[in-house]
Amino acid sequence: MSGPLAGLSVVEIGSIGPGPFAAMVLADLGARVVRVERAGGGLAAAPMDPLLRGRAASITLDLKRPEAVEVVMRLVERSDVLIEGYRPGVAERLGVGPAECAARNPRLVYGRMTGWGQDGPRAREAGHDIDYIAVAGALHPVGPADRPPPPPLNLIGDFGGGGMLLVVGVLAALIERESSGMGQVVDAAMVDGSALLMTMIQGLAARGLWTDRRDDNLLDGAAPFYRCYRTSDDRFVAVGALEPQFYAALVAGLGLDEADLPGQYDRSGWDAL
Repeated sequence: MSGPLAGLSVVEIGSIGPGPFAAMVLADLGARVVRVERAGGGLAAAPMDPLLRGRAASITLDLKRPEAVEVVMRLVERSDVLIEGYRPGVAERLGVGPAECAARNPRLVYGRMTGWGQDGPRAREAGHDIDYIAVAGALHPVGPADRPPPPPLNLIGDFGGGGMLLVVGVLAALIERESSGMGQVVDAAMVDGSALLMTMIQGLAARGLWTDRRDDNLLDGAAPFYRCYRTSDDRFVAVGALEPQFYAALVAGLGLDEADLPGQYDRSGWDAL
């Protein structure tokens, strides 16, 4: 496959969610990705899954067996990147941790994907996207004010704050390797990445431009010119008219006169709008 990462080799230890997403993005960019399925893990049962697209090969190994670990190590010796999504300590127990891999290939970039990080009070706890984004403060602002926050699919923790952050770290490590000649460990945690995605909202709150209430702010559905509306055929239309020129076009398109309406950013008139 052509692309900016053509010639780059990646070993992906099979996992779910952010790990295969990161491997997919690297494959989309042209890297050659070999996926190592866990024996009996059931992860190889959905070849039509778009998260698994672009893999150059897929092999099934029982990494509790020394000969299977040796196969992974031979792949590591001629690869640039390894991605794994085990809980902390599991890769080390299996013999495919960062130290073992670096001993076989000092230039390897070792990418790790966890929920809570490698250490800390929750490191060994299980979790899912909704848990990580709740702790990170990214779940609280989502949804209507009179109901609990709805899970925003698993886009924030798994993919935006997890897999994509891992890709950024891996690419940064590959760039650094050009000068140092050495690989490094990239440790991405979904709770950290989810908090990172909240940077702009936290900045708005610090400047008094964002309240701690759902459905009360410019970007959370309170503004009548930045939200969704039910249509006459019982579907929905998304309206995004933040800037004055776009708002003016919206008002004109609706056949209204802006002079007859409350000011766009006059919050006391938002209910009327």
